[in-house]
Amino acid sequence: MKKFLAISAIAAALLLTGCSQVGAAATIGDTKITQAVVQGSIDSILAERGKIDISQMELQTGADLNLSQLRFQVLTVLIREVGKDFKIEASKAEIDTRRAGIVEQVGGEAELPKALVGAGIAPQNLDLYLEAVIVSGKISDAIVATGVTQEALGAEITRIVAAKAAQLKVDVNPRYGKWDPINADVVAVDSAGDAVKSTTP
Repeated sequence: MKKFLAISAIAAALLLTGCSQVGAAATIGDTKITQAVVQGSIDSILAERGKIDISQMELQTGADLNLSQLRFQVLTVLIREVGKDFKIEASKAEIDTRRAGIVEQVGGEAELPKALVGAGIAPQNLDLYLEAVIVSGKISDAIVATGVTQEALGAEITRIVAAKAAQLKVDVNPRYGKWDPINADVVAVDSAGDAVKSTTP
């Protein structure tokens, strides 16, 4: 795949993708993740970085940051949808308890912003992140209860998420990346191409 695409090719891709609709960063079934939501996360993360010393941190920037924030939004939607199939959800009490545990772990409320910056999580997305962690943990427990070993658990979760994504149909705006249906992930366009090629004899 060429490193640089012609403007005409980019225009064609935008016209062919379902996310050519104005404002869409990705769609998962009937769920639309807007560019405003993704940009809001990015802006918030950058603003928080300006409040602390980040000189010793390795942080994502540019396209990598854009990709990671869209990946977060897409995967949290998919985890929630898989949770529905398992009749699993995270209650507000569970989220609050998990949040309190994290605050204690990082050394108090005052240290939370620094921890979130290091993790690449926008403050407004913390509860969403915790919901995904709780639901994915319960899904893992449910899968193990069926006899799946811990060694095979990761592959089985990927398979289930990929199947749900195929059912709902995930469409990613090429401005951010591309959906990798094999690994159930949002990846850079070149990475997605390599992933598909790697499965071709």
